[in-house]
Amino acid sequence: MAGECLRVLLVGNGGREHALAWKFSQSPRLEKLYVAPGNGGTSQVAKTENVPYLKYKPENFVDLLDFAKESSINLVVVGPEAPLVEGIEQTFRTAGIGFYGPTKAAAQLEASKTWAKDFMARHNIPTAKYRNFTEYDKARQYLEEVPYDIVIKCTGIAAGKGVILPSSTDEAQQALKEIMLDKKFGSAGDEVVIEEFLTGQELSFLSFVDGYTIKSLVPAQDHKQVFDNDLGPNTGGMGCYAPAPIADAKLIEEVHRTILQPTVDGMRKERTPFQGLLFTGIMVTPEGPKTLEYNTRFGDPETETLLPLLENDLIEVLLACTGSYLDTIDVKCNPGYSVTVVAAAGGYPDSYKTGNTISISSSSIDDTHIFHAGTSMDSGTLKTAGGRVITATAVSKSLRTSVDRAYEVLSTIHFEGMHFRKDIAHRALSPKTSDPPPSDPPSSAPKDGLTYADAGVSIDQGNSFVSLIKRPVASTRRPGASADVGGFGGTFSLHEAGFPGAPILIAGTDGVGTKLKIAHRMNKHDTIGIDLIAMCVNDVVVMGATPLFFLDTFSCNKLTPEVALDVVKGIVSGCKSAGAALVGGETAEMGDIYRPGEYDLVGFTVGAIAHGRKVLPDKEAMKQGDVLLGLASDGVHSNGFSLVQKIVERAGLGYMDSAPWEEYDDRDGSDTVGKSLLRPTRIYVSSLLAAIDQNLIKGAAHITGGGLVDNVPRVLPKNLTAEIDAASWEVPNVFRWLKKAGGVEKEEMSRVFNMGIGMVVVAAEEHVVKVREVLEGRGEKVMSIGKLVQRAEGGEGCVITGMERWDEGRG
Repeated sequence: MAGECLRVLLVGNGGREHALAWKFSQSPRLEKLYVAPGNGGTSQVAKTENVPYLKYKPENFVDLLDFAKESSINLVVVGPEAPLVEGIEQTFRTAGIGFYGPTKAAAQLEASKTWAKDFMARHNIPTAKYRNFTEYDKARQYLEEVPYDIVIKCTGIAAGKGVILPSSTDEAQQALKEIMLDKKFGSAGDEVVIEEFLTGQELSFLSFVDGYTIKSLVPAQDHKQVFDNDLGPNTGGMGCYAPAPIADAKLIEEVHRTILQPTVDGMRKERTPFQGLLFTGIMVTPEGPKTLEYNTRFGDPETETLLPLLENDLIEVLLACTGSYLDTIDVKCNPGYSVTVVAAAGGYPDSYKTGNTISISSSSIDDTHIFHAGTSMDSGTLKTAGGRVITATAVSKSLRTSVDRAYEVLSTIHFEGMHFRKDIAHRALSPKTSDPPPSDPPSSAPKDGLTYADAGVSIDQGNSFVSLIKRPVASTRRPGASADVGGFGGTFSLHEAGFPGAPILIAGTDGVGTKLKIAHRMNKHDTIGIDLIAMCVNDVVVMGATPLFFLDTFSCNKLTPEVALDVVKGIVSGCKSAGAALVGGETAEMGDIYRPGEYDLVGFTVGAIAHGRKVLPDKEAMKQGDVLLGLASDGVHSNGFSLVQKIVERAGLGYMDSAPWEEYDDRDGSDTVGKSLLRPTRIYVSSLLAAIDQNLIKGAAHITGGGLVDNVPRVLPKNLTAEIDAASWEVPNVFRWLKKAGGVEKEEMSRVFNMGIGMVVVAAEEHVVKVREVLEGRGEKVMSIGKLVQRAEGGEGCVITGMERWDEGRG
C-alpha cells in the first residue's frame, strides 16, 4: 500500500469512531472513508460517508465484506470489541483486504478474563492475586474463605457490566449467584475470576503493536464512576485527561518493561502474535504497577482524548503495524494536555431515554472538538441515541486551561436530561495547589425549573455515598451483625451473638434536616421533636420491630432552656405515640459551629423482633401481582426542605403569610406558610405493628429522602418492579403548589417529596381487604396505588405512571 490512496472502512458508531474518522480525514492518503453504521457526528467529517444499514454482528460480516469489495476498500479498522472477539479479522484478511486489529485468537486477551489472567501468570506479568472458577459451589466456598477484599469478573464480554465490586460477603454471594446460576450476563458468566481488590490510581496505556514493537501514546486517566468525587456506579467512562501527571518517565519505563513488552512477547511465544491497538488498564499500587485488564481495541473516551495529541498521520501508523515495520515510525504527541468531558443521557448508566433533540451553539474556542457518541440524524435533526451521548475535548499547554475550555465547549450543548461530571481531572488538579479543579463549570441545564440539586442537595450523591462506604463498614462485621448498610435500619441478632433465644435488635438513626430552619424562623419548636422520633421509629417499624427506647443529641450555639424544653416536649410526645421510652440524651453547646439561636437534632432508637420471627422485608415471599398500598402522609413530613425553602423564597412569601395552598387539609388550624410546613411527620408504628403481628404484610417502605422512586425499591427483590399509578390517590395541594411555584419537573417531585404517601406496604392480593381493615381501624387513610411486576433486564425498581395528574387542580 506504499504511497497509494486509501479507501477505508471504519466499523462502529461511538465517540471513539468519530474521533478516529476525524483523525483519518486529516491524512493526505485518504481518498474516501466509510463508517458502518456511523453516527450523527461521523456523517459530518470531510471525505466521510456513513453506511447506516450495515451492522457488525457475526451474521453481518459477509455484508461488510461484500460492501468492502464493491467499494474497493483496502484498509478496514474496527472500533468495538465484539466483532474482533467474534473473528471479523479473518473475514477480511482471507479476502486479501488490509485489516488493522487482532486475530480472534489474540483477542482472547479481552474476550476471556480467565484466559488473560492465566496468560499473565504464565509470563510473570504483575497482576492481582486471583482464582478462576467454572463451578458455582467451589466459587461460593472460596468467597467464604478468601482473606482479602475481592472483585468478581465474568470471563466473557458483558457490555461493560461484568465486573462486580461487592462490599460484603453477602453481596459477593448474591452477585456470584446472579452471574453463575441466574445467568444475568448469559454465557459471559459461565466462568468467573475472583481476584484481589487493588488500591491505587488507575492508568490507561493505549499502544500501537505490530507483533514485535510497541509504541504507546501518553498515559491517560479516565473517570469511570458516574458522579463527582468518584461516586456512583461504574460507566464506560465519564471523562478523561492526558497525560496523567502520576505517570512520570520512570513509571512509564517500568510499565513497558514489566507489563507491555512481556505481553507482546508472550503472545508471540504462544503463537498468537498481537497486531493492533493494545489498551492496558494499570493500577499503580504501593508495590508497583499491576495489570487490571487488557482490551484489544481503542478505548472510549480515551481515544477522544489522545488522538488530538497525536502529531503523526494515524493511517501511516496503522499501516506500519499491519506491515510489521512500526519500529521505523517515531510516534510523537503534542506536549500539551488534552481533556474530555462526556455528556450522558438522564438515567445513565441505568435505563435512559433516547430520541431527545440535541442543540449545539456555535463555538470559536481554539483547539477544541465535539465528538459524537450516542447520536443520530433524524430528518436533519440531531437526536440522542445512546447513554453516553456526546463529548467535549480541549487541548492546550495547561491542564487547567484544557479543563476550563472543555467545560466551556460543553456549555454550548443542550438536550433534555443531560448530565456530566464537574470534576474531570480532579486527581491531577489537587485543591492543595493554586490551580484547583473546576467546582462549577458552565451548566447546560435550564434554570426555569428548580431541582433539589439547585438547593444544594444531591440524592444521587447520597445514594452513591452509601455504596462507597459499604466496603469499610462491612469490615466491622461480627457474629450477630452483617454490618451491611443501605436498609432502613441496622439489624443485630442477639441469638447469633451468643444469647440463645434472645430477640433481634433493629437500630435506626436520623435527624430532621433543614426543616429546623423554618422552626428557627417561626420560633416554634414544640413539634420538631415529633419529626425526630418519626424519622427514626418509622425506619425501625418497617423492618418488623417494636420500638423500645430512644436517645437524642441536642447541639446548639448556646443553650436556651425554654427552646430546649419545647423540643423535648415534642420528643416525649413522639415517644408516647411510638411506645418507646426516652432513656437519655446529650446536650452540646458549640458556639464555634452554630450561629446564635441555631440548634440541630439527631436521634437514635432501638427496636426488637421476637426470636424466630422474620425480619422484614420478606423479599423471598414477594411475587408478581402483590399489591402496593399507600398510607397517607400528613404533609411534607421532614424531607425536601432545602428545596421547599428555595421555592418559598422564589415565590416571595414569608413564613407568616397565609399558605397559598388553602385547600390543603387544615386539621389543626395551620393557616400560615410556616405552621403548615411544620406539621410533624406522621408516626406509623401502632398501625403497622398491628398488621405485622397478624403476618399480613411482606414489607413496608418509609417514604423519606428519595421519594417513592428510591425508597420503594429498597424493600423489593431485584427481579421485581413497583408499578405505581400516581392517579390512584389525591395529591395534597401543598405539593401541587410547590411543583407549580418552583417549576419543578414531575420526575424531580417524585424523587424529593412523598407526594401524599408517607408509607408503602406490600401485601398479597388475598390479604388486601384484611390489611386495609386493620390499618384503617387505627386511623390510617389507605389507598391501593399499584402492584409488583416482573422487572425487565436493567429496568428500574419503581416506575410511576400518571404523574401528569400532579399538574391538575388548584395551586
